[in-house]
Amino acid sequence: MSTAERVNHRELSDNYVLQRSISAYVYAAKHVHGQVLEIGTGSGYGIDYLAPRSERFVTIDKFQSNIDFSAYKNVSFKQCHVPPIPFDDNVFDFVVSFQVIEHIKDDNLFVKEIHRVLKPGGKFLVTTPNILTSLTRNPWHIREYKKEELEKLLQQYFKNIDMYGIYGNDKVMKYYEHNKQNVQKILKWDLLDLQYKLPAWMLRIPYDILNRMNRKKLLKENPLTKDITVNDFYVDKVNDSALDLFYIAQK
Repeated sequence: MSTAERVNHRELSDNYVLQRSISAYVYAAKHVHGQVLEIGTGSGYGIDYLAPRSERFVTIDKFQSNIDFSAYKNVSFKQCHVPPIPFDDNVFDFVVSFQVIEHIKDDNLFVKEIHRVLKPGGKFLVTTPNILTSLTRNPWHIREYKKEELEKLLQQYFKNIDMYGIYGNDKVMKYYEHNKQNVQKILKWDLLDLQYKLPAWMLRIPYDILNRMNRKKLLKENPLTKDITVNDFYVDKVNDSALDLFYIAQK
């Protein structure tokens, strides 16, 4: 639970990742209504954006949450592993799953199950890192996608897919380039290219340690670490330079 994969407001060095993640919820809040399912509660920062737009908001996660859900009138939480998804067919108007699908071993079944629980005409909103702009292998991810790979996966079950990407302004990209330089300095010691040769489980602890050290270093070196806000990100039609893929698939 302390992995750098789960960002929050309390750790200032996470600010870039946090604001990038929140930007997806800001955009999603313009679309969702009715019965909404979120897969991947995480730190819970998405609830305040989506629950007010929903008649009923259900959020699920593989970990138990310490969020006080009683503070919300229309929110419920369920701990479970997916897939499968523990709900009946044709229940939800929207399913939202941000930065989750890359962690799912059977992504095909995951998408199939989301299609099943959506009502006819319902929509699946999904974000995931764009592998072409990822700076290194992330051993917490089963896989990452190119834009056409995610499209092909969704096309197996959904008829209409709007393909967007999450991008950053000049401020964001300056931070991104600084981060990239730091990562490349670390990777130059990987002379045997072990990040791609070793099994993921062997890399997770060193990855988390180095990731956290790098974020702390950026916080000291780069004032943009704490100055970046959700307004420095935007959603537009997808291309290879997107930081994240953001697709909306309709049943």
